[in-house]
Amino acid sequence: MAESDEDEYAGLMEEIALSYNDPLRYAMFSFPWGEPGPLEKELEPDEWQIDILNEIRNALLRGEDANEAMLAAIRIAIASGHGIGKTALIAWIIKWFLATRPFPQVVVTASGAAQLTNKTWRELAKWHRMSMDSHWYTWTATKYYHNEYPDTWFAAAVPWSEHNPDAFAGTHEKHVLIIYDEAQAIADPIWSVTEGAMTTAGVIWLAFGNYSKNTGRFHECFAGKTRDRWIRRQIDSRTCKHANQVQIAEWINDYGEDSDFVRVRVRGIAPRSGANQFIGQDLIDKGNTYKADGYETAPKFLVLDVARFGTNKSVAGTRQGRKWRILKKWIGLPTDQLTDRFIELIESEQPDAIIIDGDGIGGAVVDLIVRKGYDKKNGKVILYEFHGAEAPQDELMYYNRRAECWGWMRDAMRLGVEKPADPELDADLTAPEYTYATKSGHDVILLESKKDMQARGIASPDNADVFAMSYSVKMAKKVPPKQGSTSQGSGTFMGN
Repeated sequence: MAESDEDEYAGLMEEIALSYNDPLRYAMFSFPWGEPGPLEKELEPDEWQIDILNEIRNALLRGEDANEAMLAAIRIAIASGHGIGKTALIAWIIKWFLATRPFPQVVVTASGAAQLTNKTWRELAKWHRMSMDSHWYTWTATKYYHNEYPDTWFAAAVPWSEHNPDAFAGTHEKHVLIIYDEAQAIADPIWSVTEGAMTTAGVIWLAFGNYSKNTGRFHECFAGKTRDRWIRRQIDSRTCKHANQVQIAEWINDYGEDSDFVRVRVRGIAPRSGANQFIGQDLIDKGNTYKADGYETAPKFLVLDVARFGTNKSVAGTRQGRKWRILKKWIGLPTDQLTDRFIELIESEQPDAIIIDGDGIGGAVVDLIVRKGYDKKNGKVILYEFHGAEAPQDELMYYNRRAECWGWMRDAMRLGVEKPADPELDADLTAPEYTYATKSGHDVILLESKKDMQARGIASPDNADVFAMSYSVKMAKKVPPKQGSTSQGSGTFMGN
């Protein structure tokens, strides 16, 4: 090694050694802040990132001396809105820990394999390339390791599994770092197993996530009986320089600052609704007392949800404006008989639009309706197939078409919809839970599937699904003809 290279190596080693208890010092030294390139307009991390890095330093140095402080486990939980730059912070902390601790064990996991691979771990690659010490390490799709000690000095991207949680168990390594990204979606058993690693002196455990539900282990970091073990931070996206402030302003305008949507996605605080129930009892009560007015001029939607198996019900209902009625429920009918019964409803109700769940055996009912000519009225197609797995119209908010129509139904119920006093309907409306899933880079609402509901002993919400389907089609309002006229005309009613 040339003398100049030796001097450079020694200088880099000395600077990193000075960063042993100071991750902010490492981040400021290692990355090219303010220099031409990706960080040209960035002079330092965001304020909240600086705060977290300093909290780690303070926790490492807390106590009568550094050795005493290092005996205590460090737990930090960060709940936040969207777009704050948490994956960048995770990358810096991984880099700092590997650079300053010999032969460490670093385990990084996330809500799912896609989040871990496409966001968390990919961000580490970006900061690796920019770092002063990048020549010491190699990044791969699942491992980030020291070139001289690839088998004993590394960080690993580990998708979690309730069936194989051993990667999160206790370890005999001296230096341990565990990071959860999107921690609210990591199963409780993984948290329990990770607790075993807390017996290692000086272990650091960081949990980042959106406060999307007020149950579970991530929630307990902030509100549980063990919360005092955690250093807690709740980050409002409006205070972060990289968050999309235009989008945030639109969310607040659309949903209200104290809505659960904004509380979770922007403010980083717990939702008000019970657990992760999608429709609450308050909307059920409102629908049981609300009386629709002027619905007669609205288009009439006749809807059929076709049962797929077992005790599930095929349910038919009709909605006109803000009035919903359940017409019939059938169990165990073969498709030809179900079609005949539904045609009787078409004849009696004379709907402006027919909506049928076309998934599974519902497709056979659709085919029979078409074959018998009930897909048209006065030469105009009035039959619409519904497919819950299709892409939603609002891809920034909903995971699929089913979640979107449930969302539109909930919006309508907030304004007021007259519904029958039907205990089965009420139970079905409140039954599905929801969560947030990442799709095309966005966290969107994902409604619990019928299969998952049945796995936890909850009946398929057939009565509510058919109600939600009635919002999948939008039509212009029917305008009564003027006196002496035979024309009907149309207005601008959009099916709500």
